[in-house]
Amino acid sequence: MRLENQSSVPEFLLLGLPNQPEQKGMFFALFLGMYLTTVLGNLLIVLLIRLDSRLHTPMYFFLSHLAFTDVSFSSFSSVTVPKMLINMHNWDQSIPYAGCVTQMYFFVFFVCIDNLLLGVMVYDRYVAICHPLYYTTIMQENLCISLVAVSWLFSCSSAM
Repeated sequence: MRLENQSSVPEFLLLGLPNQPEQKGMFFALFLGMYLTTVLGNLLIVLLIRLDSRLHTPMYFFLSHLAFTDVSFSSFSSVTVPKMLINMHNWDQSIPYAGCVTQMYFFVFFVCIDNLLLGVMVYDRYVAICHPLYYTTIMQENLCISLVAVSWLFSCSSAM
């Protein structure tokens, strides 16, 4: 019988921010402020686009979806910042293996959908500039919904 390594990793330690107690409060306030600004700004964009009927065009439809995904993924993601804020407030600097895998899935998912939605927005602007007379014919509501749906589905399968 061959002996093999039977060890497992139940959790990971998250190190990266200062451990000095006097700096934790400053970093907590800084990251919380940036996180709340990003979330509230993107939710305001989505709300304004939904409420103003003049903004119900393909460009703003895609922009609202991009802002919605940016609520979850931004320069500091909703995927990672809440855990980081909790770790700053507590002395426990660990994350369970399942939590790490889940966090990585959502991070990859939102990176992928962000990039795909930017590509869809580029296509929208390409049609508007290069084919202005056919723009309303090409960029119909069905196509816009399909492009966003395919972006979400591809991102989901890609992150898996």
